[in-house]
Amino acid sequence: MEIARDRASLEKALADAQRVAFVPTMGNLHEGHIKLTRIAREHADRVVASIFVNRLQFGPNEDFDRYPRTFEPDRAALAAAGVDVLFAPLEQEMYPTPQVYRVAPPLLAEELEGAFRPGFFAGVCTVVLKLFNLVQPDVAVFGKKDRQQLKIVRGMVQQFNLPIEIVPAETVRAADGLALSSRNGYLSPAERAEAPNLYRILRAIADAILDGRRDYANLEVAGRAELAARGWKVDYVAVRHGLALRIPHPEGFDHPNLLIVLGAATLGTTRLIDNVDVLTEEGKD
Repeated sequence: MEIARDRASLEKALADAQRVAFVPTMGNLHEGHIKLTRIAREHADRVVASIFVNRLQFGPNEDFDRYPRTFEPDRAALAAAGVDVLFAPLEQEMYPTPQVYRVAPPLLAEELEGAFRPGFFAGVCTVVLKLFNLVQPDVAVFGKKDRQQLKIVRGMVQQFNLPIEIVPAETVRAADGLALSSRNGYLSPAERAEAPNLYRILRAIADAILDGRRDYANLEVAGRAELAARGWKVDYVAVRHGLALRIPHPEGFDHPNLLIVLGAATLGTTRLIDNVDVLTEEGKD
């Protein structure tokens, strides 16, 4: 595996590539990230993964400084997974001058995650666009755990006419259902034991919809209340239509197969997000 630190070395490493698949990460990798690289391999002869902790997507009270930097284990894991090129730029390579130009994401970026993390999606879109410009991939793979991010990045690619196929990847879970996340490492043993209840409650709402419930607002309230009773600080539990993450029709006219249940809540000092499709179709989004 080659390691590229700047544009010139990246271009050299990819000079003879026929088709490039790209997996952007912030490091502190887990099996979910490795699954993304395996999916990338199915779509290209050359796989690039990046590690870059992007300060633009962290709010002033968020964990940029304490976000784990685990370069050596990450490098070893990517090499073992068969990644061809690791693009690991320094901050001055990505932001040689203050980034005064930003991508302005759509109104969807102000809902759900965006309502609780102002500016987050502007930071995500800006760094992803810069990475796309540097890597020039044909395919990019994004996990469905960050469902809103997947939707917004896909929309950016479409609206800027970028010649990149966005491939969704199913969320990888621990045996008890907890979605794998770099932030899971912040959980205490007691919090780690409690954490799977976020997924359990979202899945229970999805199952209730499959059973015929259409009173989405009541289901959301009940989900938030159950999490709060278990000691979580809840940001949202929301039922949304999968195509654009819009609020579903209050009369229940949307087909349940198209609905998603999303949630975000903090356990101790660790904020976790998750989502489930009411009816899962592998690889669809």
